Amino acid sequence: MKLKRTYEPPSPGDGYRVLVDRLWPRGLVRQDARIDRWLKEIAPSPALRTWFGHDPEKWADFRRRYFTELAANPAVGELREILHTRRTVTLVYAARDKDHNHAVALKMFMERASARS
Repeated sequence: MKLKRTYEPPSPGDGYRVLVDRLWPRGLVRQDARIDRWLKEIAPSPALRTWFGHDPEKWADFRRRYFTELAANPAVGELREILHTRRTVTLVYAARDKDHNHAVALKMFMERASARS
C-alpha cells in the first residue's frame, strides 16, 4: 500500500489508485487523475475533519478518533477487499501535509488490522 497526493502525476507503479477524500480535489480533472475507485465513505467525518484542521498538534488525538470511526465503518471492508485482490494499491489524497493527514492514518489503521489477522 502506497500513498500519493492527487496533484502528483500518476505513474504505472501506482497500481490501483483509490481516492480516499470525501470531496473531489479542487482543480483536478477526473480523467487526468486516473482514479480507479473513489472511496469517499472511508474519509473522516466532516465534523472530525473540521476539528482536526490539519493541525499537527492534534495529530495523535485525530488518529485515535479516526481509528474509532474506521472501526465501525463498512467501507473498511471494501478497502480490505481491494487490498487483497490488487497487487499494488495507492491511497490518493489531496492534503498538503504529507505526514499529518487522514490517508497516513488510514494506512496505519489498515496495516495494524492486517497484522492482527
